[in-house]
Amino acid sequence: MESNCIFEFLQKIDIILFFFINNGLSNPVFDWIMPFITTKQNWYPLFVVIIIFLLWKGGKKGRITVLLIIPVIFLSDQIAYSVIKPWVMRMRPCQAFEALGTVNMLIGMKTSFSFPSNHAANSFAAATLFAFVYPRKSWIYFTLASMVAFSRVYVGVHYPFDVIAGALLGVVCAAVVFGLFTWIAKRLKFSMETEKTPS
Repeated sequence: MESNCIFEFLQKIDIILFFFINNGLSNPVFDWIMPFITTKQNWYPLFVVIIIFLLWKGGKKGRITVLLIIPVIFLSDQIAYSVIKPWVMRMRPCQAFEALGTVNMLIGMKTSFSFPSNHAANSFAAATLFAFVYPRKSWIYFTLASMVAFSRVYVGVHYPFDVIAGALLGVVCAAVVFGLFTWIAKRLKFSMETEKTPS
């Protein structure tokens, strides 16, 4: 009974935070930029440029980073989409409040489950991996990941706790993959630092 009360309390907080971000922070600038940020296809050119740069100029560290990003994203994406979402089965806010017309829907209706956010999970997984490899620029990676996560709430397709859970999942997945790689590399006496790499 107590656990149900806690769950209901957290759900109410989540809904309040959702409407604060989705409605309370609504403005013409965000209405224009957030749909762009939240659309993953808009990030593809940047991803391609980064991958090409790492493969071409990144040395051994860059090539290893490109290889590691594959299992990191795959793990975060599949755990979120194929394991947690079907188990939790949380309806998206744009669906839950459609009849009331109170959601500022900027990218149309989404019908898949809401918890956790795959966008947040994958963004923070990538950000965490890059932070492990290139820590001096960590603030850039996590700023971009946070922008993506925030945009999911602002456009009306996720609750705040969805993106927080997704972010935590992404961090854990990146830490596990990178930790496993580091452990294996030490056992094999293999180093990422034998060539000059970008800072």
